[in-house]
Amino acid sequence: MIKQVGGTAIKPKHIASCHCGAVVLELSLPDGIVKPRRCNCSLCRRRGAINASVPLAGLHILKGQDTLRQYQFNTHTARHFFCGHCGIYTHHQRRSNPAEFGYNVGCLEGVDPFLLGEVPVCDGVNHPSERHNLCQRD
Repeated sequence: MIKQVGGTAIKPKHIASCHCGAVVLELSLPDGIVKPRRCNCSLCRRRGAINASVPLAGLHILKGQDTLRQYQFNTHTARHFFCGHCGIYTHHQRRSNPAEFGYNVGCLEGVDPFLLGEVPVCDGVNHPSERHNLCQRD
């Protein structure tokens, strides 16, 4: 559980947004940022985001529902969302746990993800649904 990143306290209800501000989310983070991670799958390698997760009920779109675009690939199970204006990935419904949204830690208001230090990398090339070693990735 990460309750502070640099000088920014992680609030129980924390705002996240895309780069241009067209998409604004409210995340329920009562325990702070839990288990941040990177993934080495083909999509995550390219976008380079650090992800953490919340239950589906823990993410509310405050602004920009009509601006969000969705991308799906491979099994078309995970639903990846990004701003249709600036292109920033904000969140996704996870493949390995469809009852959760993964969110882009870099979108959290006031958070510099580079201050997190070492972030674990999960093996998304060999997805957890396709092996017995479950990894908290998407």
